Parts: sequence; structure tokens; C-alpha cells
Amino acid sequence: MSQEKPLKIELVDERGRALTATDGAGSGPIASLAGKALCANRGTSLNLDWVEQVRVNTSAVERRAATLVTRRTVKKEWQMAWLLRAITCMDLTALSGDDTDERVRRLCAKARQPLQNELVEKLGIGELKIRVGAVCVYHLFVETARRALKGSGIPVAAVSTGFPAGLSPFEERIGEIRRSVEAGAQEIDVVITRAHVFGGQWQKLYDEIVAFKDACGPAHLKVILGTGDLLTLRNVGKASLVAMMAGADFIKTSTGKETVNATLPVGLVMTRAIREYAEETGMAVGFKPAGGIRTAKQSLEWLALMKEELGDVWLAPHLFRFGASGMLADIERQLEFHVTGRYSAEHRHPMA
Repeated sequence: MSQEKPLKIELVDERGRALTATDGAGSGPIASLAGKALCANRGTSLNLDWVEQVRVNTSAVERRAATLVTRRTVKKEWQMAWLLRAITCMDLTALSGDDTDERVRRLCAKARQPLQNELVEKLGIGELKIRVGAVCVYHLFVETARRALKGSGIPVAAVSTGFPAGLSPFEERIGEIRRSVEAGAQEIDVVITRAHVFGGQWQKLYDEIVAFKDACGPAHLKVILGTGDLLTLRNVGKASLVAMMAGADFIKTSTGKETVNATLPVGLVMTRAIREYAEETGMAVGFKPAGGIRTAKQSLEWLALMKEELGDVWLAPHLFRFGASGMLADIERQLEFHVTGRYSAEHRHPMA
């Protein structure tokens, strides 16, 4: 990785030139690729020829993914800077069956201040005002999270459409999205019907996601593919492409509830689909790996993948998120080791 200052989150192209928009809300560019400015995804008509042309060399993908963990390293203060960047791209998540309003409020307090004051002072990063990318909750807790995050600028994301199975009646899934948006959710994480992928029913998958997008209104749509259930990397590539054609703002690997969740080979297939889509349409789509990402080391691996496949512009929360709340404690421990030379006990860095 190049030794650029990775903490300054600004919108620039690969040559360091500033772009005109600072988020995905406007009509201006939100990213660039190979010197070409990209706007937010508006979707396209379904191109079945393009979908059917998707091919994935599984052995080559696995070899390429393996190199990410062997030939790319960052050390010392540069590693700390990358770990801080990882925090800014995290979706802190409360998706347990025993969640309560009080637990969500504690999670939101952690989102506002993910690092202890003492550690912030030792690192000398007070002026950076590090915070997470979003807080993700069930619909029931959207209003609680919205109130707890008021004035912070941190968006509330809600999982929807019968999460995690995505098998509730279609009208109920649409209604759930609308209710979450009305309650104040600014991002909606939806689950696709995996059976559409297994059956190659791409029109049905496209129409489903278009309906989800319409129900989201002004909220950003993050489409969960459930990659661990899709059986082949080719299915992952095809589903990624259809989701982007249907207007997804982000494509996301997993619910975190599958047996197999985010893996680097899957991430490589999805990021290359994002790159191909951007090259063909001039539109940028974000990426969110979720599930099974628990360590600071893993965060560096995923950041390396984003940098190498899509460039520095994708190393910012408007285009990249981790669905990995449990990773924050390990990042805190690594940061504390950097400034003290000692690893702290995990209980000193509670999640919520």
C-alpha cells in the first residue's frame, strides 16, 4: 500500500484531484475510476446478455485473494492510521433476539465515541473526531437509534424484508421498508430471495430489487446477497450485477447469520463486478462485507482489497462499510498496544 495519509476522508480521484460532490446525495460525481468521474447509481434496464456472459475462474480468484494477506502489509503508525480508517467505515450493529432500547442507546453512544478519551489523547487524534459509518438495527429500534444519534451526523440503518431469511410475503417486506424510512432510517439493508438466483430467474430478482429501491425513497439501499448460500462464485457475480442494474447503492455479502459469510474470494468477485459496472455505466456502487470479520488484521485485508481493486476513493464510508461490530474491540486493543506497548484486556473495550 502506498504511504499516503489515509485519515483525511475527502473525495479525490486517483491523481489526488478533488471532485465536486462530497456524498451520494447530490447529482455530481461521488467517485472516480481510471480518471473517469462516477455518479451515484440510478440503475439501468436489465441486460440479460451481460448477466449471462459473467464468468468466474474460481482457482484464479482464490489465488488472487490469497496474495492480499501475504504481499501487502502496513506497519507502525501507518497501520494505526488504517485501523482508524476502518472504524470510520464500520456499521455498528445490534441484531440479536434479546436487543433492548437501552442496549441500542449504549451502542449509539459507542458509535459517537468509538475510542476512549484516554486513548484518543495518547494517539493525538482528537481533531479527527473519529466516528463510525452507521448504526444498524431492527425496525423496532430505528426511532430509539435516531434519537440517540441526533446531531451526530451518523445515519441509522435498518435491516428489512424479513431479515435474515427474506422469505416473508412480498407486500410485508415492502411495508417494512416504508415503515423504517418513515421512522427515520436513512439506509435500508434488504435481503434478496435467494431462490431467484438458484433458478436463474434474473427478471424476478431485478423486479424485486427495483420494488425495494422504490420503497426506500430517499434512503440508501444496501442489497444483501447472502453469498454463503449462493453456492458458486459465478452466481455471486451474476447476482451482484443484477442488483446494481436494479439500483442498489451498496451490494453486501451476507446477513452475518449464514454458515459462511464474507470471504475474500467473494469480495474479489463483487468488487470486480462493481468495477465493470462503473466502467460500463459511469455509476458507482458501494460494497459492504459482513459476517465473520472479527479482527483488526482482517480489516486491513479488506481495506487492501478495496484499494487495489477500486482505488482510494472506495476507502470512505459513502462507498465502503464493514458489517463487523465485534472487530472494534480488537482494533482498540491494537491501538492501545501501539501507544503503551501492552495489550489490554478485552473487557476494557466493551461493545455495548
